[in-house]
Amino acid sequence: MIELFTADTPNGKKISIMLEEIGYDYKVTKVDLNDRDQFKPEFIKISPFSKIPVITDHDNNESIFESGAILMYLGEKSGMFYDHSNKLKINQWLMAQMGTIGPMIGQHHQFHHYNPGKSEFGEERYFKITKRIYQELDNRLKESQYLAGEKYTIADIATWPWIARHEWHDIGLRNFKNLSIWYSNISHREAVIKGYQFMNKKDLPPQP
Repeated sequence: MIELFTADTPNGKKISIMLEEIGYDYKVTKVDLNDRDQFKPEFIKISPFSKIPVITDHDNNESIFESGAILMYLGEKSGMFYDHSNKLKINQWLMAQMGTIGPMIGQHHQFHHYNPGKSEFGEERYFKITKRIYQELDNRLKESQYLAGEKYTIADIATWPWIARHEWHDIGLRNFKNLSIWYSNISHREAVIKGYQFMNKKDLPPQP
């Protein structure tokens, strides 16, 4: 069984969606970020930088931190959504999410959604970067159905929860036709809906 230590964030949703997609039994252990659970010594033992999500695979007592590494591990373990013949392209788009898409949109959330009016520079900078991310994803999805090609992979699973907060971004997902189609198609997958709702059964992915 997999134990998922997590919170209700885009990075947390990546792993619950993946676990639903591969059909593994899992237990959710909530990490309350507001109560600073992430800084407790027992959590730091499995997550050195106090970040969620983390999984413990009780089949082998391995703990894995970093959401991208977790997706790769689960893809390898299940043999799903991580095709070895397309690994190079999948890894590139997964790393793009880990290194650019998530961190930059996360900064946009901080300045635009949580702290509006505190830094004009920060708000403008990360709005522009997030808009460019939308455009580059749209350009890519004009070429293929999914980020790494014609098959749904862990790269899509990693990226989708960040676009699922599009209402926070004030960029207009509908203005990006290919990205909107990709987002909508994934949002109707049964496993994605279940994974999105892993902490609140009433939650539904917002539509474009």
